[in-house]
Amino acid sequence: MLEVLAVVDGDCSFVVLMTLSVLGFKQKRNKKKNGIPDRWLDYCPVGQRIPGTRFIAFKVPLKSSLNCQVPESQSFGLWDLLDSVERQNQELGLIIDLTFTTRYYTVKDVPQSCSYIKIFIEGHQVPSDEAILSFKQAVRQFLKENQSNKRLIGVHCTHGLNRTGYLICRYLIDVDGLDPAAALQLFNTSRGHCIERKNYLHDLHNVAKRSNKGIDNPEKSPVMGLAVEKGQPAAIKQGEKGEVTTKAQDVQASGDDSAENQHPNEKQQATKQTKRRVRRRPKKGDKESSDRSAQGGLPTT
Repeated sequence: MLEVLAVVDGDCSFVVLMTLSVLGFKQKRNKKKNGIPDRWLDYCPVGQRIPGTRFIAFKVPLKSSLNCQVPESQSFGLWDLLDSVERQNQELGLIIDLTFTTRYYTVKDVPQSCSYIKIFIEGHQVPSDEAILSFKQAVRQFLKENQSNKRLIGVHCTHGLNRTGYLICRYLIDVDGLDPAAALQLFNTSRGHCIERKNYLHDLHNVAKRSNKGIDNPEKSPVMGLAVEKGQPAAIKQGEKGEVTTKAQDVQASGDDSAENQHPNEKQQATKQTKRRVRRRPKKGDKESSDRSAQGGLPTT
């Protein structure tokens, strides 16, 4: 156990806040940051094509460094996704990635036969009108460019369920004119799991349709995947964009995706913890520690 101290703003005195097992906290955080998503193994990898549409939903495929952490029989990557879709006698044309992180895989891992676009959608919250429109634009553009074939639009969030189901159903309701109950029934049956979040269900059933204005004028276009062979992600040339997003957001590639599975209160507490500056108790006669204390500056652990 390590006793930690913090400086009160405007005061150079030390106040004992708590006793933490700092090493244990860091290990737990790193394990979550570098591990597979919470409850990822609880959901089947891929659903069925939604009848009368080009949509197919699935949970997030993992890059090889994450798949090696699960039993081989339960691993699921992008090449496994293609194999699963092919077993349904279908072909995947576009992947729409809705996760709020880039740590699970990047466009380097996406097979060259598929195009890819990322829309950062935070978990638990009903997507903004801007995000909804971005999703509609990506779907509409693909359908226009692929009228001569039957290639599918694959959509995933972390579990391929709540954000994925909401946006697919929102498209079916707003653009295709389906009744909310019918859209939900189609999605739930095809995915093999039912949308869980009550705020998403309430929005789909009770909130007015979102505007389709601008649906034919996408701001961003998908890019083609870069991976040529299974297990061999492509190297991105200097100056070449690694992925296309629908909105510029400051999301680190190594960001902890556990935030999108947390309750909002837990996220606020986690944010406060990371902002809290802590340090060891200075030893008597430690000149360097005294100098830093006088300056009011503490290194973040």
